[in-house]
Amino acid sequence: MRILIIEDNLRLAESLRDILKNLRYESDICLNGNDGYSRIVSGLYDGAILDVMLPGMDGITLLRQARRCGCQTPVLMLTAKSETEDKVAGLEGGADYYLTKPFDKEELAAALHAILRRGKEFIPDILTYGDICLNQSTYCLEKGGKSIRLGKREFEVLRILMNYKGAVVTKDLLLTKIWGSDGDATDNNVEIYISFLRKKLDFLKASSSIVTARHLGYFLSEGKD
Repeated sequence: MRILIIEDNLRLAESLRDILKNLRYESDICLNGNDGYSRIVSGLYDGAILDVMLPGMDGITLLRQARRCGCQTPVLMLTAKSETEDKVAGLEGGADYYLTKPFDKEELAAALHAILRRGKEFIPDILTYGDICLNQSTYCLEKGGKSIRLGKREFEVLRILMNYKGAVVTKDLLLTKIWGSDGDATDNNVEIYISFLRKKLDFLKASSSIVTARHLGYFLSEGKD
């Protein structure tokens, strides 16, 4: 999963990124409200940590506008303001949880897990497509009675493909969601993990396959390509 950190204090933002890394989340940092708004409404993130006091656009305004545009990304609002009216404003603006600075790392982790679970309320633990299943708890790809554990990147690539249910997923989208918009990964990185996944599908003797959409990206097919 990829989390967007919208926080203008770079040191704190980097500390949050380190915490998220230990929790096995990927993350991107955004240091102002205007850029944060553009990123959160992109639909590329599974969750966001949002500061209230931001240059360009404050966090509450950012969140209200994002929600009006239909953005449903779970948001943990993180701020130094602890007054009740500020908490109410944040929650009414669309925040899923409100945490004040300084915060406890364990409480942050618990709050983030909680809002991400709510965000996935209608997403099953096991994704299915054709004759394959992806267990999101164990990272195992399954077919019939056989299963094989996937690496983190393999899992993320296949999870995205399965969520798109046979529609084409572009290489750019895979790069952004998995390696981040500021990452140095290239198309070759995507191709490598697609190759790994195809070998594992062959190992399971699955009829479902990953098909290349020339010059576009990839999609799942219920039959061999």
